[in-house]
Amino acid sequence: MALPPKWYQFLVAVFASIGSILYGYDLGVIAEAIASENFINTFKPTAAETGAVVSVFTGGAFFGAAFAGPLGDILGRRMTILVGALIFLVGGGLQTGAQNLSFLYAGRCIAGLGVGFLVMIIPLYQAELAHPDIRGRVTALQQFMLGIGALVASWAAYGAYIGFAPTSSKQWRVPLGIQLIPAGFLAMLILLFPESPRWLIDHGRQEEGLRTLARLHANGNENDPWVVAEYNQIRDMIAYEHEHEAKSYTELFTNKSSFRRLFLVCAIQASVQMTGVSAIQYYSPTIYAQIGISTNETLKYQGINSVIALMAQFFCILFIDWTGRRWAMIGGNLGNCLTFIIATALLAQFPPGTSHNLGAEWGFIIMTWVYNFSFSCTNGPLSWIVPAEVFDTRTRSKGVSIGVMVSFAFNTLIGQVTPIAIDAIGWKYYLVFVVCNFTNAIFFWAFQPETAKRPLEEMNYLFTNAPLFVPTMNMKDFENHDLENRVADVEGKGSVASHVEL
Repeated sequence: MALPPKWYQFLVAVFASIGSILYGYDLGVIAEAIASENFINTFKPTAAETGAVVSVFTGGAFFGAAFAGPLGDILGRRMTILVGALIFLVGGGLQTGAQNLSFLYAGRCIAGLGVGFLVMIIPLYQAELAHPDIRGRVTALQQFMLGIGALVASWAAYGAYIGFAPTSSKQWRVPLGIQLIPAGFLAMLILLFPESPRWLIDHGRQEEGLRTLARLHANGNENDPWVVAEYNQIRDMIAYEHEHEAKSYTELFTNKSSFRRLFLVCAIQASVQMTGVSAIQYYSPTIYAQIGISTNETLKYQGINSVIALMAQFFCILFIDWTGRRWAMIGGNLGNCLTFIIATALLAQFPPGTSHNLGAEWGFIIMTWVYNFSFSCTNGPLSWIVPAEVFDTRTRSKGVSIGVMVSFAFNTLIGQVTPIAIDAIGWKYYLVFVVCNFTNAIFFWAFQPETAKRPLEEMNYLFTNAPLFVPTMNMKDFENHDLENRVADVEGKGSVASHVEL
């Protein structure tokens, strides 16, 4: 019995998401690694050096995303994933064997370069494979697998912390080395999976593109009406894009519709970092230490936090194509804002190191858990879903690349500033995230149109014709139903094969 097409698409996307596990694992493991006794005793890092261990990774990822944009168009989606995985293996090996901070910085930078490739190209690859009805849950896998990586990292680091003596470098080398395993699997097997049919058609390989569409959506039946309609729509849109749309990064800024999409994507990626997620992920041991919680207990609570995030990301996979993108983004930011208000008030009312109030300590821990749930079921996944679906085929790789670069730029900023700000102003630093979460919600209420279940080839119509101020628009007025009409046309004329134009 053949696997249902949507399940096949989903499983291909799951494998590609191994690349997302690498990013999530690093997010989770580095906080614990730099907090381990052996790491501190071996390298004796200052606050600025600790920030550099974190931020040099995201700095490398910034440039990885930049390189992946043009390479995704030149080499294809699968080959770009392969390049990213191979680069990550080099960087991961250097980190694991680091003998000094300079050695570690080099490994972190190279691994970050690989992650930049992967997190930029994987959601794009997933979106180009998926049926519009499941595109949200498929691209939400990026954040879900990121959560799995963070979960494994938390418990691996916790196990290494309590399992190895403080004098042993295995406390941090073993957790860092584990990330080489999924990277190796991804590099070995990615070329066995289908290439993006849109990339194939865009590069003149129409017959292979049609076969891939049929394999993805109809168990290989090239005469299936939906496959024929989708193929013809992709071919027509690519022909139009070749003639009228962006052929360089410059035109992303000069074409009104393309720039609107680029601005929205960059705003989403910047806003996600300004929710405070990176500050919590990277420096939770430092934050917990402020309120008198030991490193051992902190690592355990982080493990629980990772389980909560994974549950939230699973809910997103189940419901994001039902709830849509816009209101999930708005609601997530408001929820984040509320949790930061409460957490900041607790830190201000019960100063760390002086009050020793057990209720306040638990209140802060619970707020970080609630925040993580709010973020992980809304803003986190949506930061990958929306950028991957709003661009045209010709602009998608370039546009997503710029968006991911913005994400890593802000990630690097937060990673570098947070330890210094915590030392200098304490709880007042968290007021930044209270304000930013609230203003994020207002911005997306005003300017983010709904894109759920709309075919990729119809995004140009939406962003060209919809008003800039979204609350005044009726979404139904901007649905052109082109794909549905093409399917009906093919079904109505009976001779399906004759409608395929190669």
